[in-house]
Amino acid sequence: MNALPEINEIRPPLVAAEAPSPAASAAQRAHARPWSWKALLIPVATAVAAVLHWQLSKQQNPLATKVYFQFLGIVGGASVLIALLQPFWNALRKWVNNMGPIIAAALLLLSVAEIITAGLHLLPLPYFPSPASVLFELISDYDVLFDCTWHSLLLLTEGYLLGVLIGVVTGVCIGWFPGARYWGMPILKVVGPIPVTALIPLSMVVAPSTTISAISLVALAVWFPVTMLTASGISNTRASYLDVARTLGASRSYLIFRVAIPAAMPNIFIGLFMGLGTSFLTLVVAETVGVKSGLGWYVGWAQGWAEYGKVYAALIIMAAFFSTVMTVLFKARDRVLVWQKGAIKW
Repeated sequence: MNALPEINEIRPPLVAAEAPSPAASAAQRAHARPWSWKALLIPVATAVAAVLHWQLSKQQNPLATKVYFQFLGIVGGASVLIALLQPFWNALRKWVNNMGPIIAAALLLLSVAEIITAGLHLLPLPYFPSPASVLFELISDYDVLFDCTWHSLLLLTEGYLLGVLIGVVTGVCIGWFPGARYWGMPILKVVGPIPVTALIPLSMVVAPSTTISAISLVALAVWFPVTMLTASGISNTRASYLDVARTLGASRSYLIFRVAIPAAMPNIFIGLFMGLGTSFLTLVVAETVGVKSGLGWYVGWAQGWAEYGKVYAALIIMAAFFSTVMTVLFKARDRVLVWQKGAIKW
């Protein structure tokens, strides 16, 4: 009698466990270990800076030393408080992980600068004051700096908005109308490449006041890149967009304002960014000739009196001021060009 063939037990196939995604693994690690060691970087760097400054304090102005110690105390106290709170606050912990190393490196860089200037005297005075002296001038002269920053903001806003308005209008006309392109492009080719700062003597003679002269120079610096990029965006609008709109009975104004300009918005914002960069340079130079208030005027005035601590204090304000204005423009671009949000971060 033949034996029945042996029947193997049917078992379900083994299912491989799904590997967790990198984002899920990072979240699990953050939940398992909520405290970040990077929270210690700022307190340690602050302590190092305080010790070095205490060693070099006898060689510096006592008032500047007191102000610098207060600054380090505020930074150190805030960093300790952040280190204690960040295990219970996810947003704060994320900020510490992102900004902790940068802030700590900046504090250590200040310590290196203090060693070079106040300790080893490798750089000549008064051209290179210590960080404590710069901070002292920044705080002691805050009222004048605030007034100069406010006047610079007004001058920049007026000149920039005027240049953007004229640049967008001329760019749309040159990009859309052949007649405007025929007569406008030669003017752009001749006037555009001329550095705006070279026109300062002419503007001071033609303009009725130094303020109007500075505003006109800033507007001219903004006008050229905005006009060129706007005209390029308008002229390169896809023909399919225009054909569809014409088929549906769109008028010329509808084609310009509802089709061409929205399609050219990426180019227009590139021109706005380029114009903003040139306006910063023009603003500082224009304020050094005739204007009685502003950050550029303040730098020239302080340099004339060899107050280089004030010069570096004004440069710090300029960096924060221009960075803030650029951030505002980036936020506006992210609101208008939603599909490009995060493509270029500032």
